[in-house]
Amino acid sequence: MTQTVSFTLNGKPTRVTTDGDRKLLWVLRSDLGLTGTKFGCGTSLCGACTVLVGAEAVRSCQLPVKDVAGKKVTTIEGLASSGQPHPLQRAFASHNAAQCGFCTPGMILTAHSLLSKNPSPTERQIIEHMNQNLCRCGTHVRIVAAILDAARQVKGGRS
Repeated sequence: MTQTVSFTLNGKPTRVTTDGDRKLLWVLRSDLGLTGTKFGCGTSLCGACTVLVGAEAVRSCQLPVKDVAGKKVTTIEGLASSGQPHPLQRAFASHNAAQCGFCTPGMILTAHSLLSKNPSPTERQIIEHMNQNLCRCGTHVRIVAAILDAARQVKGGRS
């Protein structure tokens, strides 16, 4: 059933008129042109489609757009502030944590969710939190190092 769904997307009020059961992933990519959110498995298992709803990392491939009505949604495109990359984005770049880059947006947003709840995670906590995000290139060691570095940057006030 077609309906109008209003939500905040990357800090801006957004309205879409579509089938309310349509998955958020396709609304973001096809209707709104935000292609940083990737289609991976389509079954919420790989994490490539991760976005933030509030501060929570959510798999957009299985989330009906009607479920974000009135909520704040952040995609990788909305993470930068005043044109400056977020510390996680900088850390992923400086640690070469992106090999092919396909998983990177979902990894960064999942890490952002972790750091919003736990600004000083241990390596073990990072590994446990990131466990459901797949990187087929095998850069997990660099991803963990990047997240640890970003946590230190944010804690040190260098965001």
